[in-house]
Amino acid sequence: MNDRQPDEKVEYVAVDDRIIGVAFKWSMLVIVILAAIAVIIVLVLKTKAPEVVVENNSPVEPPKPLVQSSANRPEVRFTDITIEAGIGFVHNNGATGEKLLPETMGSGCAFLDYDNDSDQDIIFINAAPWPHNLIYDSPSPIALYRNDGSGKFENVTAQAGLNISLYGTGIACGDIDNDGDIDLFIAALGSNHLFINNDGVFTDVTTQAGVAGDESAWSTSAGFLDYDNDGLLDLFVCNYVRWSRDIDIKLNFTLNGTDRAYGPPLLYAGTNNTLYHNNGDGTFTDVTASAGIDVKNPATFEPMGKALATTFVDVDQDGNIDIVVANDTVQNFLLQNNGNGTFTEVGAVTGIAFDTMGSATGAMGIDAAIARNDGQLAVGIANFANEQSSLYVQQPGNPWQFADMSSVEGIGSPSRLKLSFGLFFFDYDLDGWVDLLQANGHLEQEINEIQSSQSYRQAPQLFWNCGPSAKACFAAVPESQLGDLATPIVGRSAAYADIDSDGDLDVLITQTGAGPLLLRNDQQTNHHWLRVKLVGTKVNADAIGAWVELSAGGIVQRKQVMPTRSYLSQVELPITFGLGDAETVESLKVLWPDGSEQSVQIVELDTTITVKQLIE
Repeated sequence: MNDRQPDEKVEYVAVDDRIIGVAFKWSMLVIVILAAIAVIIVLVLKTKAPEVVVENNSPVEPPKPLVQSSANRPEVRFTDITIEAGIGFVHNNGATGEKLLPETMGSGCAFLDYDNDSDQDIIFINAAPWPHNLIYDSPSPIALYRNDGSGKFENVTAQAGLNISLYGTGIACGDIDNDGDIDLFIAALGSNHLFINNDGVFTDVTTQAGVAGDESAWSTSAGFLDYDNDGLLDLFVCNYVRWSRDIDIKLNFTLNGTDRAYGPPLLYAGTNNTLYHNNGDGTFTDVTASAGIDVKNPATFEPMGKALATTFVDVDQDGNIDIVVANDTVQNFLLQNNGNGTFTEVGAVTGIAFDTMGSATGAMGIDAAIARNDGQLAVGIANFANEQSSLYVQQPGNPWQFADMSSVEGIGSPSRLKLSFGLFFFDYDLDGWVDLLQANGHLEQEINEIQSSQSYRQAPQLFWNCGPSAKACFAAVPESQLGDLATPIVGRSAAYADIDSDGDLDVLITQTGAGPLLLRNDQQTNHHWLRVKLVGTKVNADAIGAWVELSAGGIVQRKQVMPTRSYLSQVELPITFGLGDAETVESLKVLWPDGSEQSVQIVELDTTITVKQLIE
């Protein structure tokens, strides 16, 4: 910092923002320790220590680790069909040895039915070569693959109007004009892009829509939601740190004292996320400040957020959708929707901001679901290496109080050594209980030379939901039972969909600087299932934010239509319910975002139904 010019604006910080969450705790701890020492000194001076008689010198056994029973876990394997399915996409992160932070983060992917043929297509976001390189490689466009209905894909990027190149990061999918076609928003390092879908052909409308954002910003995950319940999808965009190549080079971070390495985000200043209101005429208005989305650091009054992922969920079921944000090295946000177009950040008071030690984590991917089918919401967050993944569980009697139950619920210890990015809940074995998957992979290729417990390529992890009678909700599935899902990769974004119409959910995981992994779910449990696609009429056409409640086999499942989850990614819109051995569905009810309810009679299982909102 000594070579900074007098008028040069400082754009990075060298102080860890996490001190805000733990400073008070440590101050109190010091006071308690000093008081205890004083008491001990007084007692020593006044009394003679009694003679200690050791009656049993056998060592005290430490508590045994919780080993969750998995006797009923079915054998389910995932098969790599990437090449077989016709996926030839390779991610380009622009890395040439300069070790620039964006190269490590990867780009997103999404499942979507862009051509309305009821098959889930795939889009990959791509980064690009750095323009400052002396040798500038050819552009690396994003890639759209059309599903032929059997799980085979064809690259249709050019004919769909998406043959563009940018340093892309995340993607959001949603019908912003309620015309029945899925539109696309692409987040980027630099200007973002919005594409309107016209019968399978996309048109860039970024400029007229007003959603390009700051051309110097680093946007990451994004998603569509109707935060004001006007029937139009609004847009929320996560922004990461204040970054530039000049800042990155000046920091000159190293792991071994000699070689340059990728610097941690705590060395960079934070930024504000962005909320755009859909005006209904093809334009959006930036309402970040007026809606209370801009969260400031109370110590510096500068933007606090370093957001990598987000999901939207109505925490207290009041009809207003709330926003949860995973921040990297600073506290996570829970933005409570006040129902009047504004939000209040309540992450710290609700228990979602920090881990059990009061510290911020390197939070990456995020998802929310009702894991135990008990009505209590669980928010999962994937964290950095040597930080276990978080599982914030809603506490009984108070929807705005969460506790990190990661260790208690079986994912803490197995996830601690992994560096995790994409994370989502899904019912991979169709037994009626949502399981958990996270994609893993480190930042540094040489990390094993510095930390023997770490590796650059890491296998994804699958946690099986043990059901209602288990002490812990989840049990890690051994790699030997995962098939090709156990392949060590540099995992980043992750998404799921039923690509071959067989009822079970297949998985897509991307890598940074390499090809993706498309994994077919080859479960053979003979469990029944039901897939539900909603069509809104009075609410947004995608019914994003709606809840579906299904009762079967003595279990009540509640799931939300929410494609925005994981990391830089979007999952399919239809909801999949695993039914286990249940032969009938007793009831199915749709809770639309406008507060209306609709009951649906189910006469057939192992099929997909479409439910259109009734117009009264």
